[in-house]
Amino acid sequence: MVRAVRAAELAPTKFAFPIQARQLKVKAGKTTAVDGLTVSLGAGVHGLLGPNGAGKTTLIRALATVLRPADGALDVLGHPTGTRAGLRELRRHLGYLPQEFGFYPRFTVREFVGYMAWLKEVPKATVPDAVQYAIERVGLADRADVKMKTLSGGMLRRAGIAQAIVNDPQILLLDEPTVGLDPAQRLHFRELLRELSADTCVVVSTHLVEDVAAACTDVILFDAGRLVFQGTPAELMAAGDASAPGDSPTERGYSTLLARHQNAEKGAR
Repeated sequence: MVRAVRAAELAPTKFAFPIQARQLKVKAGKTTAVDGLTVSLGAGVHGLLGPNGAGKTTLIRALATVLRPADGALDVLGHPTGTRAGLRELRRHLGYLPQEFGFYPRFTVREFVGYMAWLKEVPKATVPDAVQYAIERVGLADRADVKMKTLSGGMLRRAGIAQAIVNDPQILLLDEPTVGLDPAQRLHFRELLRELSADTCVVVSTHLVEDVAAACTDVILFDAGRLVFQGTPAELMAAGDASAPGDSPTERGYSTLLARHQNAEKGAR
């Protein structure tokens, strides 16, 4: 296996909390999709859970510097994201997989990941090794030289993960990364997350509660733009009522906390 670009070659100063939000508000159109979020995230895998419309994608886009805060503060690797100053340097150290990502269908997997490495300003001399290593890590070594348009949905998703990690990022942002992956591929993806978690701040938005329980060190439950819960998967499981909907302790914990929050919101109106 080819070694990736070392983090020390690219990384800025290490931060105890690479992501810090204080009373953060972010709009999606005219809607406040993230409303008063205060959170600090360090190294590890942070699973972002919540129902449709909770604000998960908007938060990921803000962390990726695609959206600017409407109010409050958001610091990523020590850079305030509300201004343009330093964003180019910051983006060199981010990895981002949106729910839907664009690509040139006639590019091979290697060309696509290499192009993304170039956009992220990975040092030219290290690009071939970094690309090969990223492709190997997502299990696409045998598809490296086939065109993107020939890949299945699951393989395209893996190619998207490869481009997100090709620059050995300090912060990795993944929005629904397991969509289209079969059970074996999801297990491989969980192993990759555990490998990355030692020195990378990974934020994973997902609807698959069991992926969070298996791979995440920290769980963030989000609803209607507000933080409902932050804690370990074990704490999420312990919060569940036996009568709550769900086929596992994790799902029951999710259902219990979400219902309590929604009931409290109704009572406050």
